[in-house]
Amino acid sequence: MSDSSFRTVTIVGATGSVGYPITEAFLNDGSYIVKILRRKPDENEKAKILVSKGAEIVYANYDQKDDLVKALKGTDVIVSTIFDRVNFTSLYDLQAPLLAAAKEASVKRFIPSEFASGYKTVDHVMYEDKIKFREELERSGLEYTYIHTGLFQEFLGSFGFNVKNKKAKFYGDGNTRIPTTSLPDVGKYTVETLKIPEARNAHIRVTGSNLTLNEYLQKFEKASGSKWEVTEDRDVRYRFKNKIEPIPSFMDDYIAYETENSNFLDNDNDKFSFIPEPVTKVIETLVSQA
Repeated sequence: MSDSSFRTVTIVGATGSVGYPITEAFLNDGSYIVKILRRKPDENEKAKILVSKGAEIVYANYDQKDDLVKALKGTDVIVSTIFDRVNFTSLYDLQAPLLAAAKEASVKRFIPSEFASGYKTVDHVMYEDKIKFREELERSGLEYTYIHTGLFQEFLGSFGFNVKNKKAKFYGDGNTRIPTTSLPDVGKYTVETLKIPEARNAHIRVTGSNLTLNEYLQKFEKASGSKWEVTEDRDVRYRFKNKIEPIPSFMDDYIAYETENSNFLDNDNDKFSFIPEPVTKVIETLVSQA
């Protein structure tokens, strides 16, 4: 059963890569009224599917606090999955208006857009923005849960594993351990954080797999039935910071940061009711779709 104080969950970014499986998980669980917050009426196909499964759409102008407050009235929990993959807008700037409105609307808990790894150092603008927002959230008086899942397994292709060409590019040492979790499991973990007392005002770390880059590569090679070509690029962050040719992209810099700073020694998997899917399942799907 759900926490008796949590009945209505509003998900921000519900039609995105991360928000969609999280929304599906809440709908499949059946314990909550599920709302999805959208900026304006549109013809989004994913939104239509979620509505057909029982979600309710609420519209709001994110730039108008009163409009956001009205849309969030009656919400017990906000789950934010927003992330700007085009312009890389600050996560703080994206979420601060939601937090201000949530407080005024008497929302009880805010789950911010974390869903990534723990890091050894605070040395990247994206992580700095997360910390800045955490500080604001903790000052707000709302309950919070930070959910750390490691890299999304479905995104391994963007992390240097080129399935189509059977090539792997490592932004660091191949023996670096990288935690990963499948998106459906991210959804299930998110739902269950509302049911375990340990998640209140806490960091929750969960992993589907915690393998080295070389071990992920071996699974790709086995699934594809062929040996892959491997290259390493270990000075991405230096070239990016100092604008040295070839200048890496912002995303390359972020991947290098993830690789160099991954720090996920322990997890909270034992607090949850299910066993995550093995990464081989996702890898086999990625290979079959290439």
